[in-house]
Parts: sequence; structure tokens; C-alpha cells
Amino acid sequence: MPEDIRYETSGGVATITIDRPEVHNAFRRETILELNEVLREAASDAGVYSIVLTGAEGGFCAGADITEMPDWSEEMTEEEYAGYLWAVQNVVRQLRAIEKPSIAAVGGPAVGAGCDFALACDLRVVGPDSFLREGFVRVGLVPGDGGSWLLPRLIGEAKAKEYLLTGKDITPRDAVDLGLAVELADDPIEQAIELAHDLLELPALAVRRTNALVDSEQSFEEYCERAIAYQWECVTDPEHAEAIAAFGEKREPEYDRDYS
Repeated sequence: MPEDIRYETSGGVATITIDRPEVHNAFRRETILELNEVLREAASDAGVYSIVLTGAEGGFCAGADITEMPDWSEEMTEEEYAGYLWAVQNVVRQLRAIEKPSIAAVGGPAVGAGCDFALACDLRVVGPDSFLREGFVRVGLVPGDGGSWLLPRLIGEAKAKEYLLTGKDITPRDAVDLGLAVELADDPIEQAIELAHDLLELPALAVRRTNALVDSEQSFEEYCERAIAYQWECVTDPEHAEAIAAFGEKREPEYDRDYS
């Protein structure tokens, strides 16, 4: 059983909670291993249709717990450090690779890699006591977990460099105004779960394939080729037929699903 991560499923929504509130949900090595494992579980579970990532006691993740970390340059080789950092990066890899929509519920500090975990989700809901901070430059490091790749794609290069190079906070209101967060909510976890359930009311394959099509690295022609393949999958999907029938009959669609 995981010690640092709570993993719960209900009605098709998987809620992943980083559970170290005594350190603002900062992570240690075990946390990262457990987080990678539950993300794999959520991705492979056919009864999970959307994912909410959050932190215990209404927070999020304050990055690496420096009290649990070794003296990198004294106790690890470059190869060993690369292996550790790869595992942290793999949380971001997985969040970006999962076609099931993911929502970060950010109620408190999202700092360093914690900020990058939030940025790697498809959508973000922020709370009034939250902030996002890359902050690596403040401690003489670079954004090693994806921030310098993710943030410019979300808010534009010039504005991203302001936050990356100064390490200053992205406030909840700024996050909404920049389009980084979809909503500022008093209870971001409750709102994120509500949003996750809203997505469940839509044809699941269409949601997943639409999510996958949003890829700034592909050319337009690559997009068109993928869209043809995905559209055919959707055309032959029973949930598409049910959605069309429900629309014609002026009723809510009823999808035949087994939820975790």
C-alpha cells in the first residue's frame, strides 16, 4: 500500500492525492515512485475516465522535500542523479501521455516540480490560497522537470520567461487571467471533481481522442492524418450512435459503462 499517495476511484473519476501535509505535500523519493505507479494504474483502468491530481488538506505540492534529499554532489554520481530526475520527469511524461483528461486541483503551493505536475495536467482549478512558482533559479537550479518546456506552450514565451527567470509567483487571479487555470474556486478539489464528472457526460472516446489531438509539436498535415483515424474510431463508437440518437430524441444520452 502506498504511504505518501492516496488513490481513490469513484464513479469513473480517479483522485490522486499527494499525502504529506506536514511538509505542504513536498515529495521524497518514495512519493515519486508511488505517484508513477498510481498514474499507471489510472491509465490502465478501463473504469477510470478522468483523473484529478491534488494534495492533502486542500494543498497541492511544494516540490522536493529538501529534508529528505541527500547532498546530491556528495552522495550521488551524475548517473544516479539522472535516474532520480528521470523518475520525477516521468510523472510529467505520464500526465501528458494519458489521453484520459487530467485536472490539477491546486489549493496551496505548487512549487518547482509540484508546479510542473500541475502544468502537465490538461486542466487546472486554483484556490484563493494557491500559487504556482517555478522558483528553480532562486536555489541555483534549472527547471529540470519540464517547466521551461510546458509554461511557454501554455502562456507564451515572453510571459513564461518572466516567471521562469525571476522565480516569482503566479497568483490565482493571474493564473485565470493568463488562461493557465480554468477557474478560481473556493474549494478547488470539489470544483475539479465536478468538472471531471461533467466530462463523464460526454462520449469518452471522443474526449480522449480530442485530448490527444491537442499537440503543439505536430504539423498540420500530421494533425489531419491523425484526425482521420480518430474520427473513424469515433464514427464506429457506440457512444457516438447513442449521442446522436439522444440529440434527435431530445433526451440525455445513456452510455453503457462500468465505472471504477
